[in-house]
Amino acid sequence: MTIALGPDWLDPTVLLNGLGPYMLIGLCLIIFAECGLLVGFFLPGDSLLFTAGLFVAAGTIDTPLWLVCVLLTVCAFVGNVVGYYIGQKAGPALFSKPESKIFKKEYVDKTQEFFDKYGARAIVMARFVPIVRTFITAMAGVGKMDPKKYFTYSAIGGVAWAAGLTILGYFLGQVSFIKENLEITLLAIVFLSIVPIIIEVIKARKEKKSLVQEEADDITQVMQAHLQDDSTQIIPRTER
Repeated sequence: MTIALGPDWLDPTVLLNGLGPYMLIGLCLIIFAECGLLVGFFLPGDSLLFTAGLFVAAGTIDTPLWLVCVLLTVCAFVGNVVGYYIGQKAGPALFSKPESKIFKKEYVDKTQEFFDKYGARAIVMARFVPIVRTFITAMAGVGKMDPKKYFTYSAIGGVAWAAGLTILGYFLGQVSFIKENLEITLLAIVFLSIVPIIIEVIKARKEKKSLVQEEADDITQVMQAHLQDDSTQIIPRTER
């Protein structure tokens, strides 16, 4: 058991070593499952990719870095495609039951609004957020996000995430400090992965406050104009 990363079998190093000669094949299947199958939400994608890059640098994965990056990027993209169609096909059946307390149609409507506003950025950013990257693919299908747009940004996100983190692990993994403090490094990667979402949440809250303030100012102006009209209105004299 590692203190920070949970059970041994979820430790990226233990997980990859446990795959033995099928390390690269197993790695590809894990990345596919985390991106496309709802059951893969608990898998350590970010830290696993970084560790894979470290293993390539050390020769533990005896495959050229460029080929590893291509394979992982393809698996990440195909996973998103599969997740999208799972959401598209299974979603209507799940969310059409009015008595359901979990799969509510309002969730679909909110998801549609979310993708209409943050669509492109959401798909790319979600790649770097554990759990979110698993479920957002199905929700994109449920919300019927434009397939062409979704697949385009899934490819961009796949390259940035799968290839990017693997290359990062390859080069940083050769630094002595990183090798000696791998667990801290992996935790830092997980933390950094949620920074874009934190920034988006802060921006959304500021935009909401700004919108509320604008509405309040408009109401105030209308009320002031109305009061001004009333004060200047001439009250006719009543003859006795």
